[in-house]
Amino acid sequence: MTRPMAVLIGPPGSGKTTVGLALAATWAVGFRDTDADIEAATGQSIADIFLAEGEAAFRALERQAVVAALAEHDGVLALGGGAILDPRTQQDLAGHTVVFLDVALSDAAPRVGLAASRPLLLGNPRARWKELMDARRGIYQSLATVMIDTTGSTPEEVTQRVLDALTAVEEDAP
Repeated sequence: MTRPMAVLIGPPGSGKTTVGLALAATWAVGFRDTDADIEAATGQSIADIFLAEGEAAFRALERQAVVAALAEHDGVLALGGGAILDPRTQQDLAGHTVVFLDVALSDAAPRVGLAASRPLLLGNPRARWKELMDARRGIYQSLATVMIDTTGSTPEEVTQRVLDALTAVEEDAP
């Protein structure tokens, strides 16, 4: 059975792609991002899908991408920030090694620029980001095998913390 070595979850700006690529390089495995999968499959950016088809259509595409990636990918997998909202995805993540990359708004804002490429952050990006995190934090925490705070840290520091935390989890496993 194919399964990812680690599944990264967290809000926009937490470092899922950057840290995921570093982990994949360290482990000499592939990296996959469900948002990139959706863009490749549709030929549209996430923002364009939201604008043209709406959030519900995007979430349906996202669900398909998550199901496929969990079944097919054996490297490091990054999920879009809202993928964890689907109860079926929450169930699917049970038994996987899930890494929640947490981040404070003060660090997330400059990382993502809180720009138009983030459709759920349009309007007042900082307020919307905070609303999304307030709504999602409990879900992220409940799904996580390990939680890593990325605030104030370099990608290299975060990657090392993830590696250390996952090693500790493996050592504690029966």
